[in-house]
Amino acid sequence: MELLELFLEAGNLKKLRRTGWLLRGIPNPESIADHSFRTALITLFLGEELRRRGVDLDLERALKIALIHDLGEARITDIPLPAQGYFNKVEGERKALAEMVGSEYLALFDEYEQESTPEGKLVKFADRLEMLLQALEYEKAGFRGLEEFWKTAEKLKESELYEYFGGLVEKLTSLRP
Repeated sequence: MELLELFLEAGNLKKLRRTGWLLRGIPNPESIADHSFRTALITLFLGEELRRRGVDLDLERALKIALIHDLGEARITDIPLPAQGYFNKVEGERKALAEMVGSEYLALFDEYEQESTPEGKLVKFADRLEMLLQALEYEKAGFRGLEEFWKTAEKLKESELYEYFGGLVEKLTSLRP
């Protein structure tokens, strides 16, 4: 795919809303691009903290993963969890991503999905943390019925990164209205 075409197609992420929030009655939820940006920002700062603590981590690789982790959704959109019971969302994203950017980036996507590298684990942690931050923001704005999103806190607690960022997760969950 030509770079200009890729950049234009990636622009779809700015228009596509995160459907999980729409299904919970949030009328103008964040876009996929909004989510991806903050996931990358979280990856940057958590990655730098991990390196300060002596963890061997390729931060450039982690940032690449963060930037492309939802890029396939520019073609397949953000498939909500109930719909994922009918087909394999990850395979759809892989196929879209392969057509858009090729095998190097597909390998990065796989690291993220499989949490097979320190960088993939970091981005998955950042992705989940970002979703909880968004849930908190929506709850503080008065939206209710988002309990299922908070179950993600359990996945964060299971992560090996929880030993480094458990205090952050606990503080976040304690801020719920």
